[in-house]
Amino acid sequence: MNAARRLFLAGAAGLLAGHARGQGFAGLGTRVDGFALPDPADRFDFPADHGPHDAFRIEWWYLTASLTGADGADYGIQWTLFRTALRPGGGEGWNSPTLWMGHAALTTATSHHVAERLARGGVGQAGVVAVPFQAWIDEWAMTSQAEPSRDALDRIGLTARGDDFSYDLTLQATGPLVAHGKDGYSVKSRDGQASRYYSQPFYQVAGAVVLPSGPVQVTGQGWLDREWSSQPLSADQTGWDWLSLVLEDGTRLMGYRMRDRRGNFTAASWILPDGTVEALPDGALMMTPLRTARVADRDIPVDWRIDLASKRLSVIITPLNDAAWMATSVPYWEGPVFATGSQTGRGYLEMTGY
Repeated sequence: MNAARRLFLAGAAGLLAGHARGQGFAGLGTRVDGFALPDPADRFDFPADHGPHDAFRIEWWYLTASLTGADGADYGIQWTLFRTALRPGGGEGWNSPTLWMGHAALTTATSHHVAERLARGGVGQAGVVAVPFQAWIDEWAMTSQAEPSRDALDRIGLTARGDDFSYDLTLQATGPLVAHGKDGYSVKSRDGQASRYYSQPFYQVAGAVVLPSGPVQVTGQGWLDREWSSQPLSADQTGWDWLSLVLEDGTRLMGYRMRDRRGNFTAASWILPDGTVEALPDGALMMTPLRTARVADRDIPVDWRIDLASKRLSVIITPLNDAAWMATSVPYWEGPVFATGSQTGRGYLEMTGY
């Protein structure tokens, strides 16, 4: 990438990060003039909805996996591709209003490796195609390996590389796609901001991670989130605490706590092993910070108690590595966690706005 492109993309990322101070975390509460808004009457259309939604301002393809190595150690990986539109409408080449940002991470008990990529839309450096499904930025890729008769995300290959790590994984779904909220209309605030949101939470993962010490064969469980909107936060929402858990009995939990000056707004999905999902309303999920750690010169709540009274769930989650800080253009905490209590399990925790 030449110097002019680097400067442009770095400036655009800085502009997006600057919105966090007054218009919701990372500018996600800014005005949406000219962009589409999610409609609760809409229904998902696959495979088209695996691809980009250019009428909306913000979108991401977000995958995490909790892994165990052949060496007996625990690992976690993250792969995320973000699409952001600077203005409504289209454009070719360098006139495209689309920006792409990729994040990848590999976490161990003693280290956290992070890489970021930035790209402008319309020049082929990054993008997403629904059929056959492929999402990429530079050489990082999430690519369908599914049979033509199956959903495009049933089997995917996943690759990423940073200065001091890489991974090459295959993910096979053992259950269906899951819609969050009401038929995929996921409310994020008391003011009614919302997104379209679905997941594939049933991946079995195999492959290899590579650290400075060498390659390690790994297996585990993965979770893909797909979400798009134009204004998913209220202007006074400062960030969120988001959790995915795979519990010992095969049940999955997705839940989040959106933070603002008026208190917290929560939502959750309780997912049975057969993919049946129950959307749980504001207040059903309780997320209580128990311990903070000093990370990146700030106090981050890394141990939590998670209570879901209607499901008799009460667990304590602890991180594999307290220092799982994503030192990217828009920084946040993201890492693998373990659950103990009424059930055991593994999953991922994301915390923004700290």
